[in-house]
Amino acid sequence: MDQQFIVNLVVQIIIAGVVATALMLAFAAMTVVERKLLGRFTLRYGPNRVGKFGSLQVVADMFKMFFKEEVIPDHVDRLVYLIAPGLALVPAMMAFAVVPIASRSFVLPFEIFGSTITVNPWIADINVGILYILAIGSLGTYGVILGGWSSNNKYSLLGGMRTSAQMLSYELPMGMALLSVILLVGSIQLTDIVEFQASRWGGFFWIILFQPIAFIIFFICGLAEAGRSPFDLPETENELIAGFFTEYGGMKFGLFFGAEYVHMIVLSFIISTIFLGGWAGPFAQEVPLLGIGYLLIKVAFIIFLMIWVRASTPRVRFDKLMKFCWKFLLPLSIANAAVTALVIAVFFF
Repeated sequence: MDQQFIVNLVVQIIIAGVVATALMLAFAAMTVVERKLLGRFTLRYGPNRVGKFGSLQVVADMFKMFFKEEVIPDHVDRLVYLIAPGLALVPAMMAFAVVPIASRSFVLPFEIFGSTITVNPWIADINVGILYILAIGSLGTYGVILGGWSSNNKYSLLGGMRTSAQMLSYELPMGMALLSVILLVGSIQLTDIVEFQASRWGGFFWIILFQPIAFIIFFICGLAEAGRSPFDLPETENELIAGFFTEYGGMKFGLFFGAEYVHMIVLSFIISTIFLGGWAGPFAQEVPLLGIGYLLIKVAFIIFLMIWVRASTPRVRFDKLMKFCWKFLLPLSIANAAVTALVIAVFFF
């Protein structure tokens, strides 16, 4: 096998490991940030006992999960029960692979074992980036469904069934919202979508300005896909105890818990990349590190928006959740895509 290929493969594996570690650290930090923000929204303090201002609460929670007794009920399907948490977490992390965090000019060439390696600001710049995100995002659903089914618990099974219905339904308006963006940009490659915005108006040509309806639809569907409030019906405590992870504890519960937050973080990166210009901004082409800063600010804003929605909106009833998707969001997304196509055909061709 060619030495250059082996070196490139090893470097890509190392980069993927660094990204996975960063996402898990971000998940850990997000647990404290969300609890503190929710506390402020509801006139409470939030975590404030462990560490300065509760900053080490995540360390205490981590030790608790690590050292909890691993109880596996006798009535579960053992193999599926054990792999389901990982199957929910890994696809969420894989979706980050195509997200560009800086301009194409931000490359780091270096030599290793006599071979020249170029590190790009993404793991994989594939020309079907949006299709990859939709496909990989759908795989995480299997972990939740299999976890609910393998638990052999009626509440877990109901949570898994809700997940399958909710995820499959909300993927349709999400895809139609992205179709409007694709019609505008003319590409499904995420680097092309960002550079389309970066090359106009000094980096302030954000797609959200021309596709606000697509942004709102995508944001709502993203909340439903990630199982975030007010669409957390698969795990609703007042109806299903804990839904699909009722029978899970210790680190297996921690993996399911982490999957939700990693979904939330990756979704924020995707929204920022597609609708808010990603790394685009003043002087981002000349100073790539500045572009990374712009992207992180946008991601922080989207995460704050998700937490704000959780603190402000009540959980919806499941039948109304489905009606909202099929009778409102899907027709609206189709109409938006049709109007976008008509405007482009009339004024640009």
